[in-house]
This record gives sequence, structure tokens and C-alpha cells, in this order.
Amino acid sequence: MPTIPTIASIAVRPLVLPLRQPYHWTQGIRETFAVNLIEVTASDGTIGFGEATVAPDQAASVKILDVLKRHFIGADPFDLVPIKEKILRSDYMALGANTMRAANQMLAGFDFAIHDLQGKVLGLPVHKIFGGAHRDKVGYFYFLQGDTAEELARDAANGYSNGERVFYLKVGREEKRDLEIVSAVRQEIGDSRLRLDANEAWDPYVAIRMCRKLEPFDIDFIEQPTSSWSIEGLAHVRRSVGIPIVADQAAFTLYDVHEICRQRAADMICIGPREVGGIQPMLKAAAIAEAAGLKICIHSSFTTGITTCAEHQIALSIPNLDDGNQIMFQLARDNIVADPELTPKQGWLRLPDSPGLGFSLDQSVVAAAEALSGNAP
Repeated sequence: MPTIPTIASIAVRPLVLPLRQPYHWTQGIRETFAVNLIEVTASDGTIGFGEATVAPDQAASVKILDVLKRHFIGADPFDLVPIKEKILRSDYMALGANTMRAANQMLAGFDFAIHDLQGKVLGLPVHKIFGGAHRDKVGYFYFLQGDTAEELARDAANGYSNGERVFYLKVGREEKRDLEIVSAVRQEIGDSRLRLDANEAWDPYVAIRMCRKLEPFDIDFIEQPTSSWSIEGLAHVRRSVGIPIVADQAAFTLYDVHEICRQRAADMICIGPREVGGIQPMLKAAAIAEAAGLKICIHSSFTTGITTCAEHQIALSIPNLDDGNQIMFQLARDNIVADPELTPKQGWLRLPDSPGLGFSLDQSVVAAAEALSGNAP
């Protein structure tokens, strides 16, 4: 057994990364995204890397992370779970901030970095720490990008020619436009699987009507058609339509996952480690869904390849995994992960079994992203 170092220091570095092209969805258009890079340095010099979300403000989230990190300094990195529980109670609930969703998004960054550190200390990939892999490759969908029907159809044709298996398309703008882009994409991808994400754009009445109009296009599923605040509304839509319904924004905590399963509100649960609080909570969420007979589709968000590597370790560890998970690092113009290559081939990704989360950073890209945030040293 190797000597276990303690956590000596934690640095939080705000990054801003330009997107390859404008990102169009129900909530608007984005041209950049921000993350906070977390570097956990052990007493023996080993460094683990993670990243945390920034909503609603990057500078404010850096201050929160700087407050929370004090709990980890001097600690055994293998005490991660009880330390996270202590933070939730002492820095959130004890102060009246019973906001598990907000806490999860902060704690996930520490979770990634400390699991990366654990794996490097042991010389093992993270999935080995959790009992090993259920598979040797992970399936991801092709995330269609563009604004107009013509742009999206062109991207769909490109993906289809490259052998992509599952296509993912944002809808929820307005009825005529949604039907136009879905029709245009379907014409380019033959009988490949087509998934839609409405990002809470519809009320149950509109969702039911839209699902019925979309059924002729052989839709694989529709993700979060209604407000995340009403699981009952989501369940009502699921009972009323023929297209499978997937919960996404409604599934943010373990308690959300349990309630979705209890109400049979979805045919699959799409959830990511940045929502639920990290790697170990993702395995818990998957176990709840597994007991209800549901699969997990890993949800990603505006993240770098660091989160992609963490999600991949999770995907290897989950028995009830979908074959068309989400991947987002490729939307950034520059990849801060230098190695390994993270681009799926025909919707499948295999990564080497390297220690920790299994990546090395491109420090030049990190430095440029830090400079763009206006917080470079």
C-alpha cells in the first residue's frame, strides 16, 4: 500500500473558452463558456485536476470555492465523501441555504480533482477504485450544431457520412421552425436514431401537441419537454404520448431521481456529475434508476475535456448505461486536454486505462483561457 499524502493546497483558476460556433438553444445563443479549474496539490507534489460550474457569476463562484476548499486542506484525500457531507451541512444547511443543487455544482469540482488525485496516488484509473469497468467503450450521440434548417441539415449529413449512430437536436423555439428543422435533419440521416431536447420550453399541453406532430419523424426520445420544477407535469406528458420521454433538468439530486422513478415520470434519466455532485453520487443515482428498471444517459454541459474524462470513468462504472450519452468538450474552440484524444469514432469512445481521470492538460490553452477570463496572474 503506498503512503497516502495529505492535501497541501487547492488553487481555483477561472477560465473562459470561446465556442467553435455560436450555440443555439431554447435559452438563447452563447459564444463562450466559463469554468473554474480546480488544482488539488498533495503533500508529495501529486496534482489532481477538476472543474466546477460558474452559475450565475464566475467571480462569485470562485469566492464560494475558496471558502469551501478550507475543509480539504490537510485532509486525507480518501476522506472525500465525509468531507463533502460536512460541507453540505456546515456551509449550506446550517446557514439556512438548503440548496443542494447549488452545493452539488460546487462540490463536483472538488470531487473530480480529488478522485483524479486518488487514482494517481494509487496508480489506478478511477473506475478501478469503484470496482472496475462494465464495458470497454462508451457510446455518445452526435450533437447537431447550427441555427437554420439548412445549417443543421448540413451538419447532419456530415455526421451521417462519418457513420454516426445517434443524432441529438435542440428544439423548443417555435412550432413551425421545430418541425422544419426536424424534417430537414431526418431527411439527411435515414433511419438513424434522432433525439430531441426541448430544454423545458413547453407546458404539458404544448408538449403533448408537439409530440403528436413529431411522431411521424420516428423520434428516439424527447428530453425534458416541460418545466423541471414539475415532475408531475413530466409524468402527465409521458402517459399521454407515444414518444419516449427523458428527464434531464428535473433530475439534479438523488431525491429527484427517486421521485422520477416513483412517479414513472420518464423512460430514461439523463443526469450528469456536475448536477448530482460528482462521481460517487452519479453511481448512487444510477443504482436508484437501475432498481426502477431505467437506464442512465450521462448529461454534460458547458465543460472541458476534464469533465469528459470524469464522465467516461463514470460511464465505465455504471451497469445500466445508455449507448448515446452526451459529450460537450468538442464545442469549445480549443481543448485544454492535451492527451488522450477524446473524439468518439462513429459514436464510440475508448480511452486508455491511465491513473486518475486519465488526462494531461495543455497548459498553453489553460493560460489563454485564464487570460480571457481577466484573472491571469
